[in-house]
Amino acid sequence: MSKIEKTLQKMRSNPRDWRIEDIQALAKRYEIDYRQPGSSHVTFRFSNGDKLTVPAHKPVKPIYIQKFIDLLDAQIGGANEK
Repeated sequence: MSKIEKTLQKMRSNPRDWRIEDIQALAKRYEIDYRQPGSSHVTFRFSNGDKLTVPAHKPVKPIYIQKFIDLLDAQIGGANEK
């Protein structure tokens, strides 16, 4: 299991106290486009057309982590891993 997969597993079990950089690392690994035009928000664009805008505050609120994981599962077909 790679470091990114371990991070995703930890996010699933505890969606608290994550930074925007952690989400960006997952996005890069799973080829999810993202942009940060300013410094306050990052927009992730998934291959199925869904998008998620996450405030770049530290830590990221758990609801955004859960939404990101749900959209990621839909993209990679890993919804059964929960």
